[in-house]
Amino acid sequence: MSVRVPLSDGFVNGDVSFWYRSEGVPRPGAPLDGDREADVAIIGAGYTGLWTAYYLAKARPDLRITVLEREFAGYGASGRNGGWLTGELAGTPERFARTHGPLAARTLQRTVFAAVDEVIEVARAEGIDADIVKSGMIQVATNAAQETRLRALLAHERAWGWTSDDVRLLSPSEREERIRVAGAVGALYSPHCARIQPVKLVRGLLRAVRGLGVDVFERTPVTEIAPRRAVTARGTVTARYVIRATEGFTADLKQYHRSWLPMNSSMIVTEPLSGAVWETIGWDGAELLGDLAHYYMYAQRTADGRIAFGGRGKPYLYGSRVDDRGHTHTWTVSALWELLTGMFPAVAEHKVDHAWSGVLGVPRDWCSTVHVDHASGIGWAGGYTGHGVATANLAGRTLRDLILGEDTELTALPWVGRRMRNWEPEPLRFLGVHAMYRLYRLADARENAGLRRTSALARVADTITGR
Repeated sequence: MSVRVPLSDGFVNGDVSFWYRSEGVPRPGAPLDGDREADVAIIGAGYTGLWTAYYLAKARPDLRITVLEREFAGYGASGRNGGWLTGELAGTPERFARTHGPLAARTLQRTVFAAVDEVIEVARAEGIDADIVKSGMIQVATNAAQETRLRALLAHERAWGWTSDDVRLLSPSEREERIRVAGAVGALYSPHCARIQPVKLVRGLLRAVRGLGVDVFERTPVTEIAPRRAVTARGTVTARYVIRATEGFTADLKQYHRSWLPMNSSMIVTEPLSGAVWETIGWDGAELLGDLAHYYMYAQRTADGRIAFGGRGKPYLYGSRVDDRGHTHTWTVSALWELLTGMFPAVAEHKVDHAWSGVLGVPRDWCSTVHVDHASGIGWAGGYTGHGVATANLAGRTLRDLILGEDTELTALPWVGRRMRNWEPEPLRFLGVHAMYRLYRLADARENAGLRRTSALARVADTITGR
């Protein structure tokens, strides 16, 4: 049964995301105005597309680079995410090691760790104030089964070579000193994460890219990607390379409809919390917060003293449809509020100020990929499964090297050229995704009720979807 959610007088549902509240949703720039030629055409003006344009323009100022965006830069996940600049990688090291060996898998993870600092450095160099604080990440366990998974996760990380400088167990006193989560029984800390305001980053990156001479056309949906061509209703861009950087909106391209599944993720944000509430919670270090539940949450303390809190909500729309400008179902808002106030009871005296949703791209094997086919000129990057803020930066640098035909440490990483099969046709993928999350919710309920080990229902869910 849904709980009643207290909403502020200025509550907004959707309108892309809360991150646009301070400056307003941007008016889209000029669209494409006819056929044109370019050296590189990039589809999508989110993090992946803009980072790719940025690094190409830096390396080769003579290149003619055209970016085509269906709405406005930052309309998709780049403007709606939880603000986690994290070194987490989509996919497991075992899967990458299966094709390239353990050393390559370790190198990939280390490179993603380093991407966090690369984003921070570029933001500094370009004068992008994105409220960045490299505060690390805390993963908290709130029942016995979660604590068992937490310790298993730590053992897994150690087996892959990550030291206490990468991830460590917090003592009870240190955990409580950092952040006080009701019912917490354990926590891990990793320094490879920073808080950001995602819209400030993507809009700052847009300004930097345009300053380098890159043409960015908005309100220009691409209807077809073909060898050396990006087709729109406003004209066709002919280019030596055409790069797909469409992440959760990839399914809208008919030829890629089943390549990546658009998984929905939703967020709420509170009004600014009182000093007394923050005194109760702690959280002075602005660490990012996640948990070990199957139907997991993610959160940040914002620069203006709110809690932005996210989770899955309604995970998938039939036929790979995407949401309407971030509008979020009432049930989802209620579920997120109940989870938030369960972890931080003191927050219940405040109200929810905004709710929104967005889609992330999920490949069938849950592993990110980057690729350029020189024969056709078609390339792509994505499938970040929610870990795209830092990984998109690595993708942009890798696409730069691939497009320029350079053999580098980045082009040798095991996610380059990775292939995966398509998702099943409907109604199988709808039934599979909803069955998975139904099982995850039931598994969490059993574990919260006292089950001390991971519920078998969660293992069934993992098997259904290949996680």
